[in-house]
Amino acid sequence: MLEIDLEEEKKALAREYKELLRISYQTLSVDDKKLIRKAFDVAVDAHKDQRRKSGEAYIFHPIGVAKIVASEIGLGATGIAAALLHDVVEDTPITVEDIEKQFNPKIAQLVGGLTKISQVKKDMNISMQAENFRKMLLTLNDDVRVILIKIADRLHNMQTMDSMPQYKQEKIASETLYIYAPLAHRLGLYNIKTQLEDLGLKYTEPLIYKDIVSKIKETKEEQDDYIKMVSKVLAKSLDEEGIQYIIKGRPKSIYSIRRKMMVQRVTFDEVYDKFALRIIYKSNPHDEKFLAWKIYSVVTDHYRPSPSRLRDWISSPKSTGYEALHITVMGPKGRWVEIQVRSERMDEIAEKGYAAHYKYKQGATEESGLEKWLNLLKEALENAETNAVDFVEDFKMNLYAKEIFVFTPKGEIKSLPKGATSLDFAFSIHSEIGIKTRGTRVNGRLVPLNYELKSGDQVEIITSPHQKPTINWLDYVTTSRAKNKIRSVLNEDTKKIAEEGKELLTRKLKHLKITLNESVVNELVNYFKLKTSLDLFYRVGIGAIENQQLKDYAAQKSNTLINFFKNKIKRSHATNPEEINRQELTSNYDLLVFGKEQDRLDYKLASCCNPIPGDDVFGFVTINEGIKVHKKDCPNAISLQSNYAYRIMQARWIDSTKQEFKVNLNITGMDTMGLTNELTKVISNQMHVNIQSISLSGEAGIFNGQVTVVVQNNKILKRMIDSIKKIDGIEKVTRVYS
Repeated sequence: MLEIDLEEEKKALAREYKELLRISYQTLSVDDKKLIRKAFDVAVDAHKDQRRKSGEAYIFHPIGVAKIVASEIGLGATGIAAALLHDVVEDTPITVEDIEKQFNPKIAQLVGGLTKISQVKKDMNISMQAENFRKMLLTLNDDVRVILIKIADRLHNMQTMDSMPQYKQEKIASETLYIYAPLAHRLGLYNIKTQLEDLGLKYTEPLIYKDIVSKIKETKEEQDDYIKMVSKVLAKSLDEEGIQYIIKGRPKSIYSIRRKMMVQRVTFDEVYDKFALRIIYKSNPHDEKFLAWKIYSVVTDHYRPSPSRLRDWISSPKSTGYEALHITVMGPKGRWVEIQVRSERMDEIAEKGYAAHYKYKQGATEESGLEKWLNLLKEALENAETNAVDFVEDFKMNLYAKEIFVFTPKGEIKSLPKGATSLDFAFSIHSEIGIKTRGTRVNGRLVPLNYELKSGDQVEIITSPHQKPTINWLDYVTTSRAKNKIRSVLNEDTKKIAEEGKELLTRKLKHLKITLNESVVNELVNYFKLKTSLDLFYRVGIGAIENQQLKDYAAQKSNTLINFFKNKIKRSHATNPEEINRQELTSNYDLLVFGKEQDRLDYKLASCCNPIPGDDVFGFVTINEGIKVHKKDCPNAISLQSNYAYRIMQARWIDSTKQEFKVNLNITGMDTMGLTNELTKVISNQMHVNIQSISLSGEAGIFNGQVTVVVQNNKILKRMIDSIKKIDGIEKVTRVYS
């Protein structure tokens, strides 16, 4: 019996190999076919003793992945060979070096990249999963095909996981919806994205999935008749115009129908656009745009369009490279119908994404395509400071973001994600311009840095060499590129303050007859209940650690007997010296603030989810108990946010030592030449304090000024006031309590 099975398997393998060559999107040369045959033989031999959970020979998995890579993604022989070999290094004694010897360095590099991704713990929580995702994206620096093969690998796993236990199916499906579907979308692989989403839904919400599938089957006949009716009307006019075309009816994906049902809170029957019509026409590159609008004219001669739902991605293609004209018209029986108009070239780019890009780009190679997006991604990845979960969340937001198109002062068009601000625009031009942004003008009018841009806006950036980002800028931007750069600059500033703090601490301890060395630093970190030496130096630098506190430490240190016993007791709680020496500023989330103004209000922590400092939270205004604070993933969060959105308050935990406060000062003195210049020099350049507003007036030799500054604490304010008083001509500096 087994012999027959093995014979059957051999025949099936031969069929699969022929199929792989037949369905390849690229035209394969004789050498290409030899390379694929060699990879196929090596993979068959390497996996010969392995079987999947279903009992099927393991080799059918790499072949399945290679078929997706060849036909749906459209990679060439190198990509197909790497797909066939993608599990060889991980699962068999063959090494990357062996592959390099047998094939070439490029295939070895791709297989090595795929192996690196797999070698992360399989049973992981969200942050490990996010870290895994970041590691996977780092391989883009080597070759984007690693990611494309990994997506194909994930799709084949999703297609063949019926024999897995339910908990594994749910975990793999959730990860697919969280990471792989958005990534496929961003790389322009819309077909694969749709399959991943539908399969993800099948395993995460199986009952809903089955229900939608059965309802689609029930209504299929009626929908087919409707599509024929519309197609017949359009075909007659398109033939008269002499256009060569194909009309296809395309049902919307199960996942997108489910999403519409949830977002619009409607039943399956109330989702009106469950399918779209696609008109694919033949054209030379020169006439593409002209013919698209000609077809638009034909369609709208018969059916009334909805102007607000016209999408012209031919004049301004999406950043994924997608081009099409989408028209929504009122069809027969009073139903809205979406009609997508694409040339054959546009259709190929929409289906194949990355692979079709270089096919249509003159002189481009398989290694190029989506260069701009990949460069932005590399820039984001190089900033290793970012927390992995934040990175994935930011990245996903940029993956799925709808786009707006804005203009530079010279009239150049720039695309940004919907929701981007004028400060995001500055960073999109160049990160150095972003950092130096002092103000922004939109359509000739000065606007705040957090002004949300709309399509068609013309944006001008005003820069200053002395400008520096503040912590608040992170709230002003939405793109991951801007956030990463701002975080990076803030970290550099932090280290600068910490260096000054270290010098200051050395001097202060010298007065107390203590020499600053490694053991003293360790003692001080533990004494002030901090985590790293950078925390200590930074807090000294901003004045959060006062002289009296250092005197108390010195007094305790000099009492050696008490100190001996205290150390005995404390030893178990002391921070690990390796931790202390980390070049990292840790956050002690000890203060909860509300709203954009970061107000401090009374609150209670909700007992349903018991949030703790550092959790992502929101405030909910109750009727009798004031503000209740809930975690964002609280079981009641969705219901509260959907039913009582008007009672939700933004809230977040912050480190009180990094909190900034607005202070109003009244300054009087004798009006002398250059006084204003001297005043701003002392505040901004010497004290590094941000001036928010300044109003100065002079009368009969007397100078009067109101200055609003942003400081981190009282210590810095006192030092600044002392510095202002030393300016020649300044008589009095008083704080105004508004």
